[in-house]
Amino acid sequence: MADVTAHAGEEAEPLPTAVPATTPTVIDDREQYARAVAALAAGEGPVAVDAERASGFRYSQRAYLIQVFRRGAGTFLFDPPALGDFSELQAAIGGEEWVLHAASQDLACLREVGLDPVTIFDTELGARLAGLPRVGLGAVVEATLGLHLAKEHSAADWSTRPLPAAWLTYAALDVELLVDVRDAIAALLKQSGKLELARQEFAAVLARETPEPRLDPWRRLSGLHAVRGQRALAVARELWLARDAYAREVDSAPGRLLPDSSIVVAARAMPASKRELAGLQGFHGRASRSQIDRWWAAIEAGRTTEELPVLRSSEESIPPPRSWGDRNPEADRRLRAAKPAVQSVADELGIPLENVLTPDHLRRLAWHPPAESTPEAIADALRALGARPWQIDATAQTIALAFVEASQAPAEGDESAS
Repeated sequence: MADVTAHAGEEAEPLPTAVPATTPTVIDDREQYARAVAALAAGEGPVAVDAERASGFRYSQRAYLIQVFRRGAGTFLFDPPALGDFSELQAAIGGEEWVLHAASQDLACLREVGLDPVTIFDTELGARLAGLPRVGLGAVVEATLGLHLAKEHSAADWSTRPLPAAWLTYAALDVELLVDVRDAIAALLKQSGKLELARQEFAAVLARETPEPRLDPWRRLSGLHAVRGQRALAVARELWLARDAYAREVDSAPGRLLPDSSIVVAARAMPASKRELAGLQGFHGRASRSQIDRWWAAIEAGRTTEELPVLRSSEESIPPPRSWGDRNPEADRRLRAAKPAVQSVADELGIPLENVLTPDHLRRLAWHPPAESTPEAIADALRALGARPWQIDATAQTIALAFVEASQAPAEGDESAS
C-alpha cells in the first residue's frame, strides 16, 4: 500500500498522474477483435474488465465500451454496438478471475453481450472490507498505488461516436491499473484475516439474481409524496407510463424527456385542457412541448380510468422503522437493541456496518423473529434471508443476545419495574 502521507507541518507532494502504457484506440472490426482475443488468451493472470454505459442519456443500460486488460497482453477497448458477438472473448477469458471495481454495476450489461465470469475480485468491495476510508476507484488507486487517477469522464455519454481521445485514456486507465490494485487489496485482506470472507462476498455478488421488476415502478417518482388522492396518483401513473414508453422508443433517459418534477406538477395541478397543461409553470423538459399530445392523452387517461391506484403500495412487506414504536413495539425494541450491537461487531472488524450485515436483513429479522432467540435459530433465519456464512458467524450470537435483552426490558411507560 502506497505511503502518501506527509509529515506534520509539511504539504503532501502531489501524486504522479497515471498515464496509459500505450495510446488507446477502439476496436470496432472483427479482424482487430480476433487479434485482441488471441493476445488476451496468451496473457497471464487475472483479467481486468470494465464497461461504460450512457446512463442519464440513453434508456437502455447496454455497454457502449468494454475495456479489458491482462498482463502480458495489454489493454483493449471494444465497441459492443459495432462488434455484436463476444463469444470468442468469453471463451478466451471466461474461466479466469475477472477483476472489476463495483462489479454489481457492470455485470448485467456484460452478461447482455455474452460476457460472464465464473469468479471475480471486486476491488471496490474489497476496499470496503479492508477498511479503506474511501472506495471510489480514484481514491483506491491513490491509497494503494500512489497515483492520481483523473475521473472527470465518469458521467459522459459513452454512446457518442467517435469517442474523444481523452475519454479513451480515461477508459483505458480504468482497467490498466486494476490488477495491481487487486494485488494490493488482496494483501491487505490477507494481512487482516479477511481474505476468505472477501471471497464469500465476491461470490455472492456474482451469484446475485437480477431483482424482479417492481410492481409499481412509477411509485419511485421523485416528489410523489406531494401528490394527494387516488385520481391525482392515477394521472401521475399514466404520465410515467407514457414517458417510459416514449423513452424506450427513442432510447433516451426518461428524465431528459420529461423530468419527474414535471409529472408531479401536472398531477397536482390537474389541468383542464391541453393549453392549460402547456402553460403550466414547472412543466418543462426536452419533450414537454413537442410531445404535448402524448402527455395530454396520458392525463385524460388518468382522469377517466376506473383502475385507481391504492394510496399506499403493498409491495413493502414491513413498514419503515420510524413507525415501529406504535405499530410493533416489541420489534422496535429488538431493532433498537440489535443495531448498536451489530455496529460494535462492525467496529471490531473494521468493516462498514452495511457490509457486516445487510440492514434489510436485520430489519426483517427484528420484525419477524424466530420462535426462540437462540444463536442457532438466528443463524437459520439469517441464512434463509441470504446472509453469507461469515456474516452469520460474526453476528448471530450478538443479535440473539440483543433480542433476549430487548424481550426482558420493560416497555416504555411501564412504571411497575423498579
